[in-house]
Amino acid sequence: MAKKALSIRPRTVTGADAQPRPGALGAGRSGTLRAGHEGAIQWLPTLLRGRPRKVADLVRRPRSQRPNELWLVIVDASSSTRRHGALAQAKGLLAGVFESAYRQRARLAVLRATGCQPHWLWQGQKASPALHHWLGELGAGGGTPLIEALQQASYWLESRQRLKPMEQQRLLILTDGRLKDWARLEPLTCPTVLVDIEGGPVRLGRAKRLAEELGAEYRPIAYL
Repeated sequence: MAKKALSIRPRTVTGADAQPRPGALGAGRSGTLRAGHEGAIQWLPTLLRGRPRKVADLVRRPRSQRPNELWLVIVDASSSTRRHGALAQAKGLLAGVFESAYRQRARLAVLRATGCQPHWLWQGQKASPALHHWLGELGAGGGTPLIEALQQASYWLESRQRLKPMEQQRLLILTDGRLKDWARLEPLTCPTVLVDIEGGPVRLGRAKRLAEELGAEYRPIAYL
């Protein structure tokens, strides 16, 4: 599920106490090229330049360098996500995202939207086993300060981009969309996926509208 959740095209058990399920996230190799003295020797270009007499005469294949990546995750853990196993499904997806961030050495930022205001759990550090401990204890309750979380995340990303202009940012939002009416939002500045975790027979469908305003890819969790 995590692979589908964060494969963003560049413009990128039920119950709240259920145990998260591991997942996997794949990412293509991308980034700028740099000369690498340890790269494979390219014999044809080398010989076209003449017979090599010293190591410096060898033409080597440039090595691809994965750009630094930051994955920002906003988790809606309001009381409405207790219904129909919504938060439990979100936790399963997050377990895969955290695992993949650790394997790919991506930096993570995690912002939880619950209660009266959003709270940062992680802000740009490397993934750690502590994230899985937090995830196992994550429960739902309180209000839905998701709009405030989006605004806070936007300011933080812009500030970080000024400090780290080469960093590639991605945003993942998990929400059931059960919000009161909100002022129209501006599209976000980085590739974004919004995963709709709303379940049950009666659905408001507001998460899709939210994704459209944010310029995000919309994905119901049932299809991940």
